[in-house]
Order: sequence, then C-alpha cells, then structure tokens
Amino acid sequence: MRIADRGLRYWLPGYLWHLLRPKEKPDSTQPIHLFVCIVDHFEPFNGGVGYEAALKRVKTWVREYPKFADRHLDSDGKPIQHTWFYPPHLDHGFLPDLVNLCKSGYGDIEMHLHHNHMEPFPDTSETLRKKILKCIDDYGKFGIFCQPDGELRFAFIHGDWSLDNSGGEHLCGVTNELTILRECGCYADFTFPCLNISQPAMVNQIYYAFDDILKSKSYNKGVPVSILKKEPKEALMIIQGVIGIRYEVNKKIKTAIDYSDLSLNNNPTVDRFKFWIKNSLSIEGMPNFKFIKLHTHGAPENNWEANFGDKINEGFYYIEEYYNDNEKYILHYVTAREMFNIVKSVESGIKKFTKETRDFKIKNYCYK
Repeated sequence: MRIADRGLRYWLPGYLWHLLRPKEKPDSTQPIHLFVCIVDHFEPFNGGVGYEAALKRVKTWVREYPKFADRHLDSDGKPIQHTWFYPPHLDHGFLPDLVNLCKSGYGDIEMHLHHNHMEPFPDTSETLRKKILKCIDDYGKFGIFCQPDGELRFAFIHGDWSLDNSGGEHLCGVTNELTILRECGCYADFTFPCLNISQPAMVNQIYYAFDDILKSKSYNKGVPVSILKKEPKEALMIIQGVIGIRYEVNKKIKTAIDYSDLSLNNNPTVDRFKFWIKNSLSIEGMPNFKFIKLHTHGAPENNWEANFGDKINEGFYYIEEYYNDNEKYILHYVTAREMFNIVKSVESGIKKFTKETRDFKIKNYCYK
C-alpha cells in the first residue's frame, strides 16, 4: 500500500502522537457516559440513479429505519438517533419524509454542501455565502434549522470532505469557508475523519479551528475543547469521529485502518464497536464522558445492511448489554446537535448529564 492510498501522511503522525500522549483516567467512583452519534451524508441520487430509484431509497428508509431504531434504546429509553445531512442541490421534495422521521423522534436534518454541484461555480466567498443562506432559507420552510426564538443554526458536512478548500479548487475554492460558515449560523463541523488530504493532523479530538482566510485547510490544527475554558472568539468547533489502526483477523497483515464509517465494505462488527469504545473521544478535564461519532452514506442500497441490517444490530446489542448498566456505564444515543450541546455543557463546567443537556445551547428544531 502506498502511503497516499489511505491518506496516512496526513494523519498518521498525529495519530501516533495521540497514542503516546498521557490520557486522563476516568473517575472510578462515577459512571462513564457513552454518547453515540451517527451522521449521514444522505444522497438519494448517489451513483447517478434517476428519480424513481431515489424515491424508493427514501421510502425504504422511512419504512425500515424506525423498525431498526426501535429495537435499540439507550438509558433514557431513546432509540438510536440518526442525523441526515441533506445536500441542498438535491430534490427538496424528499425533505418532508425526513422531517416526519425527525418529528417521530428518530433524528435531525443538517446541511451537507457540495457547492461545486451548484451554480455558479467556481465559487467566490460571496457566491458560497449566498448558497448557504439560500439553503437555510429553503430548509427553514420545513422548520429545519429553526430555533424556538427564530434564530437559525445548523451543523455542516462538506461534500467530498473538502472543507476550507482542502481538497482543491475543483471541489471548493474558498479559503475563508470557516468564517463564512460561522457567520451564517453554523455551530459545528462534522465532516471528519476521512482518508485523504483533507483529514486534519489533529486526530481523535474535539477542537476549535481558526480561519486563515488566505490559506486552505485552516482547520488542520486548533485548540482542544476543555472544561471551564472560555470558547475562543471567531473559531468553529470541529467534532470528529475515531480514526486509527486496529487488529483485523481477516486481513493478511492483520491490521485495518478504521475511520468510523458504516458501509458495504466496512460492516459495523462487534470488534469495530470495541475499537470505537476503546478509542472514543473525550474532553480535557472530563474523561468520564466518551464520544463516538460514526458516519455513513446511507441512501444507496449497498449500505442499507450497514445501517439497519444484521451486523449493526449485533453491534448495538453488544454495547447495550455491556455499556448500559446505569452503574458503571450509561449509554446515550444522540444527534449531531445533541452531541454539540453535550460538549458545550461540559465546556461550561457542568459535569452532570440530564435529559435537558441534549438541548443545552441549540434547541430542538421546529420541524413543520
């Protein structure tokens, strides 16, 4: 394998440093709270399929996902939460189906922007801002992003991983993207991890990134979120998933690169769940809160098994059996919005989780 094939040159040094750094030990007198989030680059037309095939994909999710989610409840009796990051360049006629899933308690909808798929392109800072604001306005008609006080806030995943022009001019072209996102109401980015040039060197951490408006990939490094540390000004929070090297019995070299993906080629086995738990992210000063963010491209048929099939059922049954005894471990299924809120509550100094923590800063969207 060439180094470039899996993006190792961009994240391996940071990963090795992360492994070597001393880790804070959880307080053994207090339970460990495990927060699990699934973010979905949800693209019904993935693979160039037509409208009827895309419609079938969405209707399958509407029918099958609740059946799957209802089998798996966390300590609050809440089913697995799914966050659909839906691209605004796709048919908005599918949004009501996703909104109904959210209104029924199965997740949230957020923004997934391939701005190279939207005219005009190449983008300038101004045209990108207009695209984001138009998405906010269009989605707001369904109550998406809408706060009870009328404010509009959103989470973000960049198409093709190319946040802040990290993947090149043909995918982004705007080097002050972090600033634009923050000014438009983005509360956090959920793009990473990935296995290419866009992957930040700062791996397996929740941190604040600062924009260098003249430089691509400004988020490559930043300031970790920590308890009782004031949020830095003009910074965007980056919430990543686990990336690393794990033992894989079926591989010739007995190792595999894991970047928290749920896909046809990477079914979420029990062994992978064990790896994610062992390497889960935490906040400085609060090691008893553990964060696992998984990602998927869930719309295509070949990824349905990885999202509501037998393998992922086994994985979730495993964590519900061993990490949800309400004494040593307490399990929580959360949306991207809720994970951000929990991080912010810890940052503010709150060391106790309650049901209200899910809506600590960004309230539940006013879905219509």
